[in-house]
Amino acid sequence: MGFYNLTKSLLFRLSPERAHGLAIFGLKCGFVFSDHHRDDAVLSSQLWGMDFANPVGLAAGFDKNAEVACAMLAQGFGFVETGTVTPKPQAGNPKPRLFRLTEDQAVINRMGFNNLGLSVYAKNLSRRAGLGKCGIVGANIGANKDSDDPIQDYVTCLTKLLGLANYFTINISSPNTPGLRKLQGKAALDDLLGRLVAVREAATNLESKPPLFVKIAPDLDAEERKDIAEIVLKHGLDGLIISNTTIGLRDQLTSAFSGESGGLSGAPLLDMSTEVLSDMYRLTEGKIPLIGVGGIRSGADAYRKIRAGASLVQFYSALVFEGPGLVRKIKLELAEALKKDGFTSIRDAVGIDHRT
Repeated sequence: MGFYNLTKSLLFRLSPERAHGLAIFGLKCGFVFSDHHRDDAVLSSQLWGMDFANPVGLAAGFDKNAEVACAMLAQGFGFVETGTVTPKPQAGNPKPRLFRLTEDQAVINRMGFNNLGLSVYAKNLSRRAGLGKCGIVGANIGANKDSDDPIQDYVTCLTKLLGLANYFTINISSPNTPGLRKLQGKAALDDLLGRLVAVREAATNLESKPPLFVKIAPDLDAEERKDIAEIVLKHGLDGLIISNTTIGLRDQLTSAFSGESGGLSGAPLLDMSTEVLSDMYRLTEGKIPLIGVGGIRSGADAYRKIRAGASLVQFYSALVFEGPGLVRKIKLELAEALKKDGFTSIRDAVGIDHRT
């Protein structure tokens, strides 16, 4: 993290979105912080027929157009999720739309699924395949803001991208596309998942069927969580990602931008997202793997998610404040915590808080 600390003051003089664009440009040009250390064996696991050297992933939102997935994997992530992509290119919401809340170690965004569209995204994923695939890369898919048929947008994305990503995340929980979160409702979700599973099962030219995940909001009430668990199990979905950003928690913030609208991520989200994660593990009876996201800044935070029911974890916002060296730090701390409690495999720690 030393080099990042030297450049951080310069980056923080730029707007958050411009700093992010500069980071993407630098990674595309080959300025990559590479982690050459071998991951501790206690961190390895196999899920959905894939071997994860470690459970620490990059959450969607950083690499919206699938331009730098291999460069981010080189920094030590066990897997990288790209997107969110929509069928048509879209500019997203008006700027400014991304805000650093330094005092709160948090970020507020109202980006609005800004991306270059499905054709560019697919081409970039295809280029990764030409590089030897470089690791586990997921595709996060969404709907255009002006879509007359949002469910069809998800079908279009999945159909186009099958065979190009290791897994697919159905993003129905961003607060920045009007009406999107309604797809978390029982009837709409039933329709959406039924159609997407049918698309995957109808594909005959795949080496294996990629897992499908649903990414949900942390702001769901008890009945909504119960309905989602029921529908996800009904359709045999492969996993849940918990959670997206929240529209709540503003009363505890102290930063100047705390009043901005959009989704809040980062440290303040840790407790809320972990509580929802734990509840969804209970509601799904541990039958499907969960990916825990929200507020992770340390190995202790990651371990807490795993004990609550997460088989894998993701983070993004903490990179803004700590830099790429944080990936290795989290892995080292997590391995130490697992061994301290007598675990020889991360699998044995998943959901342990529900059994003790």
